[in-house]
Amino acid sequence: MPIYEYRCSKCRTDFEKLIFNTSQPVECPVCSSTEVTKKMSRFGMAGVGEKAGDTAGSSCGGCTATSCSTCK
Repeated sequence: MPIYEYRCSKCRTDFEKLIFNTSQPVECPVCSSTEVTKKMSRFGMAGVGEKAGDTAGSSCGGCTATSCSTCK
């Protein structure tokens, strides 16, 4: 069940919506209008050779956990 980002055409509100059923119209949470457009969302993706959870680069210095295998 993806979360999509929308913008209301009437009140210009940006909002996110968890979609369970794609056949139902999406409604603005502020003005209840169904005149909304889906926005292009950014997403995170691991680079080549990285695991999905790895966010520390080669200069890891922000981690203070002794159990961190990335910073050891």
